[in-house]
Amino acid sequence: MYTREILPKRASIVEDGNPVIGTWNSAFEKVDLQEISKPYNFPLPRWAKDYRIKEWQCFSAHDDYFLLEAIFCNVKLYRMAQVLLYDKEKEQKYIFRKVKPGSGWRLPQSLANSSVDSRSSRFFFRIHNWLDADAVKLDINIKKSGKQPPLTVHLAYNIGNQDVTPMAVSLGLSKKRIMYAYKALAPVRGDMVFAGRRITLKQDSCSGVFYDCKGFFPYRMNTTICSAAGFDDENRRFGFHIAENQTRETNKNNENALWVNGKLTPLPPVLITMPNGPDANWVIQDVEGMVDLTFTPKEQNKSGVKLVLTRADFNAPLGYYNGVLVSSDGEKIQIKNHFGLGEKLYLRV
Repeated sequence: MYTREILPKRASIVEDGNPVIGTWNSAFEKVDLQEISKPYNFPLPRWAKDYRIKEWQCFSAHDDYFLLEAIFCNVKLYRMAQVLLYDKEKEQKYIFRKVKPGSGWRLPQSLANSSVDSRSSRFFFRIHNWLDADAVKLDINIKKSGKQPPLTVHLAYNIGNQDVTPMAVSLGLSKKRIMYAYKALAPVRGDMVFAGRRITLKQDSCSGVFYDCKGFFPYRMNTTICSAAGFDDENRRFGFHIAENQTRETNKNNENALWVNGKLTPLPPVLITMPNGPDANWVIQDVEGMVDLTFTPKEQNKSGVKLVLTRADFNAPLGYYNGVLVSSDGEKIQIKNHFGLGEKLYLRV
């Protein structure tokens, strides 16, 4: 069975100008990729290296009635905020998006106690990364626009809950260029006001994944992510977050994770194939026998950004997962029509 070493906590992801590679179960105090000495084979000024660092934070919240997925990304040429809300009972989808060219807000280098916000006449968000207090908070306020109703969201992720074991990874993209990712499945509490309805999210029935990522990604970036959260047949909180990307030596370290009642299982690298295209079944498998899933898209969500020097294609369908995942204890977790999200991203910038 696949295993991966969970390393002792370090103060920094960069030591003596060199990035460290591995897997940890806590966040670094600070992640400053500018501290890497000569990430490229030729000298670059600090502003040029900063331009190559892409970063984003993602938030999901799932209960029996709603799924919310919010992404806030900074690719330096522009910033994008997108919120997806899906009403499971009415089978209705709502998407709120804001793209801001040029400079603006930046995501923090530390999750200990930091915040970022963006204000405009119609779209406001604030992220408070507060791991010192074992919490991450998200506030969103979007005004009515056209046929889209207004949306207000207040979410709090209880990272300090006894049933939460985060995973942090540093993965090589080249000799000295890396990507860093921190992710945690946590109970979520909060409320939403949407189209005149007040919706309360209780942490004993609502789960979500908080995801923080940054890296020296290639000019042409391809990433596919499969994720879901909720409760299994035994009413245990569980979730998974699986990615196929362009990192190296993925058998030693990758960002794939399964959580069951707070216990973290690092998963092996996977191959995600779409034999009949992204609108049909996705097949997610490994060679260790720990991941064997099929994702069936139900509700498509496609968007893109095209500017003079950049292009982004984002396909994030909602759908159902079926199959089996195996925990580090050897337990087979049966996945039966579990609602979740797939994400296929192509970024050229």
